[in-house]
Amino acid sequence: MNAIAKPNLRPANPNFGSGPCAKRPGWSLAALEAAMLGRSHRAAAPKAKIEAVIDRSKALLGMPEDWVLAVVPASDTGAVEMAMWSLLGPRPVDVLSFETFSTTWAVDITKQLRLADVQVLAAEFGQLPDLSRVNPLHDLVLAWNGTTSGVCMPSGDFIADARDGLVICDATSAAFAMDLPWRKLDVVTWSWQKVLGGEAAHGMLALSPRAVARLESHTPSWPMPKVFRLTSGGKLIAGLFRGETLNTPSMLCVEDALDGLAWAEGVGGLAGLIARSRANLAEVAAWEAGSDWARFLPARVDTRSSTSICLRIVAPWFLALDDAAQMKTAKRMASLLEQEGVAFDIASYRDAPPGLRIWGGATIETSDIQALLPWLDWAYAQVAQAMAVSA
Repeated sequence: MNAIAKPNLRPANPNFGSGPCAKRPGWSLAALEAAMLGRSHRAAAPKAKIEAVIDRSKALLGMPEDWVLAVVPASDTGAVEMAMWSLLGPRPVDVLSFETFSTTWAVDITKQLRLADVQVLAAEFGQLPDLSRVNPLHDLVLAWNGTTSGVCMPSGDFIADARDGLVICDATSAAFAMDLPWRKLDVVTWSWQKVLGGEAAHGMLALSPRAVARLESHTPSWPMPKVFRLTSGGKLIAGLFRGETLNTPSMLCVEDALDGLAWAEGVGGLAGLIARSRANLAEVAAWEAGSDWARFLPARVDTRSSTSICLRIVAPWFLALDDAAQMKTAKRMASLLEQEGVAFDIASYRDAPPGLRIWGGATIETSDIQALLPWLDWAYAQVAQAMAVSA
């Protein structure tokens, strides 16, 4: 393969990793100057800031008024685990397993909770399971967007309007970037570190009235750690959804979350955030259509994520390599881009097919995506030429 000269234009922000994700454009430490450090999160003023994160998140997402929302520990993982350990048990469970984290939920349901009546609907990376097999009589656990596979739900049409089971939705790389069908869902979780570029360690747990009713009518048969407990005396702990967190939150992170929400409100709210992310995907799609070496990991256009954009390498010489050599080669590409300071943390997830993963959420400027794409071709040319020489 002929050598390709290094592109002249570099992304202004090289942070294309899929979590923690890029801060919002123009962010600086000055955004945190009003943080109430050294104050009790239970005091009136700090608690009001936590409540503001809850209220502004609900408004920005268009969450139904009758839903409740809380800040919880341990990021999105903590929120999903709280929901599963608190709500599952009364009904059979369907779980969609099609990438790393959705597979983790399937393992936890079958191996940790040890529920007997579980239907795991599985698919390979890049694909979705057979959604027609979802049973409306069962509880359903799913990831709306597969962060490690670049596959998202095309719509919520596969979820019955009249359903008996609850739907627990891990939406961490979809919330604020995709239009979630709230009336089809009962639990929605996400973390601050994804689409709005917030700091890590805090999760958000949203519950529908049906989920609250389940909480208040069902007592799990297993012990519940303190940080998982959403009820007391058979009733919802209402204060949790008014800023009275289960454990101590970082007021620095709370301030950063408020900054991200203020930025999001200023760029057109949810519609503006979705448009920014879709524009990033459109740039990658236009480039991919003309590439002779890269393809989206998800083949179906309507399932391609606009946030965690996953690419595979399809050059014949690459496909002829064994799995270990493919992974090493793809990581070499990512390493070259990092050494040049043009893209950090874009290697595919460790158990995903070898390739690249580019975050395209709303905090990423489309101009930076445009500047990045020629560098992908440059990095590919470097490794292809090296392989040709070694052969």
